Amino acid sequence: MKILALNWQDPKNPMGGGAEVHLWENLKRFASRGHEVTLLCSDFEGGGPEDFYDGVRVIRRGKRLNFNFVAPGMVKRELKQNDYDILLEDINKIPFYTPLYTKIPILVIIPHLFATTVFQEINFVLGSYIYIMEQPLRYIYRKFPYCVISESTKEDLIKRGIRADRITVIECGIDHETYSYDEKVQKYEQPTALYLGRVKKYKSIQHLLSAWPKVLEEVPDARLQIVGSGDYLNALKAEGERLGITDSVEFLGFVSKESKIERFRRSWCTVYPSLKEGWGLTNIEANACGTPALASRVPGLKDSVADGKSGMLFEYGDIEQIASQIIKIFTDEELRTRLYRGAREWAAGFNWDDSSRKMIELIEQTAKEGRR
Repeated sequence: MKILALNWQDPKNPMGGGAEVHLWENLKRFASRGHEVTLLCSDFEGGGPEDFYDGVRVIRRGKRLNFNFVAPGMVKRELKQNDYDILLEDINKIPFYTPLYTKIPILVIIPHLFATTVFQEINFVLGSYIYIMEQPLRYIYRKFPYCVISESTKEDLIKRGIRADRITVIECGIDHETYSYDEKVQKYEQPTALYLGRVKKYKSIQHLLSAWPKVLEEVPDARLQIVGSGDYLNALKAEGERLGITDSVEFLGFVSKESKIERFRRSWCTVYPSLKEGWGLTNIEANACGTPALASRVPGLKDSVADGKSGMLFEYGDIEQIASQIIKIFTDEELRTRLYRGAREWAAGFNWDDSSRKMIELIEQTAKEGRR
């Protein structure tokens, strides 16, 4: 098949996140099975208009802030020049509304939708624009099937008026060759918690910082690593100063994949206090490296954590509970050992090969419905 995919970014873009990883891990496996795959996305500094890697052709135009205006022309031009069997539209920000200007089978891929959480992240005017742009989803895409990555996202779509029988849940996989347990790697000598991901306001990392003084009261030698970059980093550093915890908290910024894996393996736990996610891929990555994940009981994260086995869930924004769970991990060796083992067992159930096989079956089924 000839597959055309549309997303805001490709994995080489430094602004890429879990949505880009999810789509790319599938696209490159489609290509390895002999399908012809092209991705349309925004350009970035150092990117370039065309690229080819992992068997996938990448065409970049426009920038992150204007790509939703550039995308329709790209799609129409590519469909005119090539006879594609299907279009995969990945909606993880503003929808591109491809049904309005294409006549080709479409599979709608949704990691998650912002809804009102967008107002936690950006100003009211831009937030209102994104919120409003999400609203016509059920009308414009009503004839097309959806692929989502968690039951939480499926529930969200049903509440928005999407028929349940149009939604297929295919969970994310994991690269077990990269994210793996190594018994030769020792945990940090000092009890260490890790946040690793984009540093954005809606990630609610400030809740973790607020809990940290309470952790230090019980575990004075505890350490916290904040790994990742984003526009909320300076605000978090200022909050750390205000709380007087800078001696035990490291803000490490962006790190290499090798450093990321080492920190996953050596940390005693990871903590993800986000307001909402599509899935929580970093929870599974940490689990595969032998480290339990603590996360807020919110859409997406609650799907990726097996509470009491691969980690623990806390109520969103509950500072006391966040601190209590971290303290339990740091002080209860029996619990810690059980969660270390349970984390690896849970992660073993997720792999990209299975996910991509399920998705290509859905793609083939969608394409067989024929052109409209």
